[in-house]
Amino acid sequence: MANILLFFFLIISFTNAPLSSSLDHHSHLPQNTPSREYSEITGPLPFSNLTPSCTLPILKHNFGNTIGLPPVSISYAPPANCSWTHVSLQFNASCKGVQYDRIAAVWLDGAELFRTSTVEPTDNGVFWTVTKDVTRYSSLLVKKNISLSVMLENLVNYVYTGIYHVNVTFVYYDIDNMINVPLSSSTNRKVRLVDDVFVDKPADLIIPISGNEGKGFWFRIENDSELHGKSVVIPKNTYKAVMEIYVSSHGYDEFWYSNPPDSYIRINNLSSQRGHGAYREVLLNIDENLVGSVVPFPVISPGGINPQYWDPIVSIGAFDHPSYDIELTPFLEFLLDGKSHFLRLGVVDSLPFWLVDANLHLWVDTKCTSDCEVQAKVLDFGTPEFEMERSSDFEGLDGSYEIEMKRKSKYSGWVKSSAGKLTTTVSREVKFKNKIKFHENGNEKKVKQKVKEEIEIEVESETGTNTSHTKVKRKFPLTITTKTKSSREDGTNLMLSELEHEWKEKKKWSARDSDSFSSSLKNEQKCKGWMVVQDHIVLQGGATTEQSYSYKGEASSYSREITAVNGKLMNDTANYIKFASFSAM
Repeated sequence: MANILLFFFLIISFTNAPLSSSLDHHSHLPQNTPSREYSEITGPLPFSNLTPSCTLPILKHNFGNTIGLPPVSISYAPPANCSWTHVSLQFNASCKGVQYDRIAAVWLDGAELFRTSTVEPTDNGVFWTVTKDVTRYSSLLVKKNISLSVMLENLVNYVYTGIYHVNVTFVYYDIDNMINVPLSSSTNRKVRLVDDVFVDKPADLIIPISGNEGKGFWFRIENDSELHGKSVVIPKNTYKAVMEIYVSSHGYDEFWYSNPPDSYIRINNLSSQRGHGAYREVLLNIDENLVGSVVPFPVISPGGINPQYWDPIVSIGAFDHPSYDIELTPFLEFLLDGKSHFLRLGVVDSLPFWLVDANLHLWVDTKCTSDCEVQAKVLDFGTPEFEMERSSDFEGLDGSYEIEMKRKSKYSGWVKSSAGKLTTTVSREVKFKNKIKFHENGNEKKVKQKVKEEIEIEVESETGTNTSHTKVKRKFPLTITTKTKSSREDGTNLMLSELEHEWKEKKKWSARDSDSFSSSLKNEQKCKGWMVVQDHIVLQGGATTEQSYSYKGEASSYSREITAVNGKLMNDTANYIKFASFSAM
């Protein structure tokens, strides 16, 4: 995304190669249209219709020529005389002029709360608001005299005139009637039904696994040999640990899922640096031990592929990049010895550049104080299964490339605290498949990718009784077709494209002496469009974007169907139902 030093995902990135041999990043020509609002289609927050206890507008800043500068920081303290249980972060932004989309993030005391992409503006301006539930960061939000930092690297000159005006606000809610379910085998653990999703209470401590503030708190990963992280010492009374990872791809890897193998570039004598094939995975290590991984959802920035797709509806995750949790409780034996341990992050097969950081969420035994120590033991480190197959068949610029990966693991370990001896078992299986086909001397390209992931977390008491059982299934299908017509005499090119992508997720949670609860989410976008491009600027074009969002849980259901054609909303239908048995919420 938009570091000017990498400007550019240029359309003609392959010397002597067809124009569609890679996906690209484009910019709107300035348009004489009224200032318009952009949005990412998601479901409402469970407490968004309630009256806030208090509101804290904390930062207002204009991000102009900020490349190479550190984040903007301001002192944070929670509002005085305000009772609250839940917090949302509101990120408001606007811009006028000519500008590329940019990556931005918000950190509190060095821990990332929020990552987002900006919109490409017009002469008359664009604006948008993103609201995110940040209750899980409550252990930071109660602190005083810490810093809130926002980074948005932007370039302003005689060509790129857009300045991003940003406001960050925290909104606090006091919700007394959330349903609480105590786990009978553990006095330390409770879970809350937050609308539909059962979650542990917020962590007691969050340790940022992040970089130097001078360059932004995220780590910049340039290649797969780099491992970035931080040495940490955790409290000896920790009984649960979860690593939360934020990740985004940029530069030569912004469209990593469309990158051809290096052999394709080599045999066709191409100059592109976007290679290494179409597989990327974020790895997490404790010291030298691999303890988890993430295949990231392919978030597409608002200037990606065809920027008219994302007007005024941006792609899934563009305004609120997802973060990914890795359960580390089975590995607490490695961390509870009172010594420093290095938590490392890397990206397999990566090219410049990726922005990655993490937050280590820790729950501590409040009944175990002073010199009290929680005991832990890894029972089964297992032998993780990892399979990968790559194949390619090219004749010149035409042909196909395919990669399949399967990773399967099962870890278990017990933790003995004042709540007793609990054994946590984490089972995970991820399947990845990507196929890229080139036709018509490389002028037509089709990318088809499937990611399937299943995670199970079981917690058992010392007597073998199931204390809790969580199961999550996710699917991330993606299909992109691009076609480029031959260059015209005026130096313009006609580009046609189609895109389908989806986030599909099912969750189920159960506990002893409690009913089971479930939720399902399906968020799908289908796009089709054309554009005439010259020197990386879209001169004219058209696009249709259809999005279907549906969510169903124990407390409510929400659905929305929306269609945009050539930047105008043609249909927008929503249906939100709160079920009677949960009406008190």
